Amino acid sequence: MSVRNLILLVLMLAVTSNCTFAQTSDPVDYGNNPAAGKYVKLRGFKMYYETYGKGEPLLIIHGNGGSINNFKYQIPYFAKSYHVILADSRAQGKSVDHTDSLSYEMMTDDLNALLNTLHLKSCYVIGWSDGGINGLLMAIRHPDKVKKLAVTGANLWPDSTAVNPYMSKLVFDAYNHGIDSIKKVANPTAAGKNELKLLRLLGFEPHITTAQLHTISCPALIIGGDQDVIRPEHTMLIAQNIKQSFLWILPNSGHSTPIYFKDEFNAKVAGFFANPYQKREGFEVLR
Repeated sequence: MSVRNLILLVLMLAVTSNCTFAQTSDPVDYGNNPAAGKYVKLRGFKMYYETYGKGEPLLIIHGNGGSINNFKYQIPYFAKSYHVILADSRAQGKSVDHTDSLSYEMMTDDLNALLNTLHLKSCYVIGWSDGGINGLLMAIRHPDKVKKLAVTGANLWPDSTAVNPYMSKLVFDAYNHGIDSIKKVANPTAAGKNELKLLRLLGFEPHITTAQLHTISCPALIIGGDQDVIRPEHTMLIAQNIKQSFLWILPNSGHSTPIYFKDEFNAKVAGFFANPYQKREGFEVLR
């Protein structure tokens, strides 16, 4: 197992040991489904995406090194009521990109371009981990595109005030190891270079300010686990700086809320999307 894959495993399994990983009997191979998948050429690369269901559009965004398949518990649930759109982000999954540059802003603008290609003026948005960062940036950079936003495990900046210090060190060590390895070979592989730029994202980005959060005009549900690699106090900071926000910290949960708490996650997000944002006597309530 590569160092980067070890990091991704820690991120995905950052939950307490008594949580049970539920199996799914759904026969659909999400992320590799010829009946639902297409490629579209935009912004210098070919983006792979899949769509499911009918109704109002819902964009779901995966995390670092992930793919459409990460939402196998969300797709069939939300496809009953929404037109669900999922894409492999640039340089991940089937969306191959051999260029050296990669940033959250680039990926966010890619997703905006996909929505434009699909002639979608606005949509609901769910983002997990790096996908949560992209969701926040979508609401900041393309506010007209986001009706409501639900993000879990997102962070505004990469240092240890936002991310568990152990994880920060692991990422930096892996990145430095990758740099050293690249220097030792005459012709580094495309896969190795790609892993390095994804590691760079984890270690050195994003850089979102609280002032930027103040510009988010859509209602937002900000989610995190109380044992997430993203510090709960940082998740709270995000919620506190978005005007129309709810905060949901799951007890006994790590980073993988859409997997280990799939039923609660799906129901809570669906309720948030379906009901109007309301305030009562100076504090926010979700009915």
